[in-house]
Amino acid sequence: MIERIAVVGGGLVGLATARALILRYPHLQLTILEKEDTVAAHQSGRNSGVIHSGIYYTPGSLKATLCREGRASLVSFCEEQNVAYDTCGKVIVATSEDEVERLHGIYSRGQENEIRCEIVDPSGLRELEPAAQGVAAIHVPDAGIVDYPGVAQKLGELITEAGGRIEKGFDVQGFERTSQGVQVCSSNNVVAADLVINCAGLYSDRIARMAGADPGMMIVPFRGVYYELRPAARALCRNLIYPVPDPAYPFLGVHFTRMIDGSVEVGPNAVLAMAREGYSLSTWNAGDLIEAVRYKGFRHLAANHWRKGLLEMHRTVSRSAYLKALTTLVPSVSVDDLVPCRSGIRAQAVRPDGSMVDDFVIADQDDMVHVCNAPSPAATACLAIGEHIMDHAAQRF
Repeated sequence: MIERIAVVGGGLVGLATARALILRYPHLQLTILEKEDTVAAHQSGRNSGVIHSGIYYTPGSLKATLCREGRASLVSFCEEQNVAYDTCGKVIVATSEDEVERLHGIYSRGQENEIRCEIVDPSGLRELEPAAQGVAAIHVPDAGIVDYPGVAQKLGELITEAGGRIEKGFDVQGFERTSQGVQVCSSNNVVAADLVINCAGLYSDRIARMAGADPGMMIVPFRGVYYELRPAARALCRNLIYPVPDPAYPFLGVHFTRMIDGSVEVGPNAVLAMAREGYSLSTWNAGDLIEAVRYKGFRHLAANHWRKGLLEMHRTVSRSAYLKALTTLVPSVSVDDLVPCRSGIRAQAVRPDGSMVDDFVIADQDDMVHVCNAPSPAATACLAIGEHIMDHAAQRF
């Protein structure tokens, strides 16, 4: 009988999974194991703060289904728990005739995914975003912005109020299986569980291998560099301005985002991080870097996309190159408008053949569930993902 559950990882997916479990099964002894001294310290607290609609994703995929369901759940949660959010809408802008066909392909996906969206002409775009320039655009009214660290904090409070525990400073070092279940070991503590759910994000593949599972992929960290617009330039972006993404990559491109505090961030680009927590150029971890470079999947990826990689690296070190990508969308932004701000890390799962894993991936062991891949829009979809993982785990109950 399963009575004790340990969730590894205190990001949005881990917290949402724990909340779903303890709400449905209040008898459970539930513990979240988080290696940092706060929840949402990495991907969950360092993303672009956007509530995605689900317009981009392959119809029928977990991403498409859970993003649509999760967006509605997230908005309801924020309403109920007084977490700041704004359903402000976004535009996806085709800046040349070459992009119009791809723009219409995104619109068609949106229709299949039952997303509210419409094609607008240049005058319609100017009404929505006066500073943006394009030959056509999609308006997505249900996209928005939210305080994701606030969501995580509130989830943590609700879990502890319901009887769950959050063990902070718990860096998982290994697992020991006994007749009494699984011992989850850190350097100075042990937590016993009947079932372990791995929601470790940047470290999900390592946790899976540590437990004896083969996830069939490796997490390669990509660093996203952001700038913000100086206060006098914030009027250049009313809400959210996105480019038409390159279909060869899972990244959505450098975009403009009005944040929940009124600031406007631009970015991110995407370059190989020198560490899984490499939030700056000066942050290196030799073990992480060697692991990535030795992985044949990364070498295949680099060989296939080296031109794109060089362009992203150039943007990272050259503010003028970064500006070029921005002025394609908003011509009046200047280099003096850009102020360096934070960076984030995307945990990109890569297969041995160099292909990037696009959809959410959940794998099973007898006594563990591994969330091996939960990229964007996992923050938007976190509550729906948590329900999905709970249903997956509950088959053992």
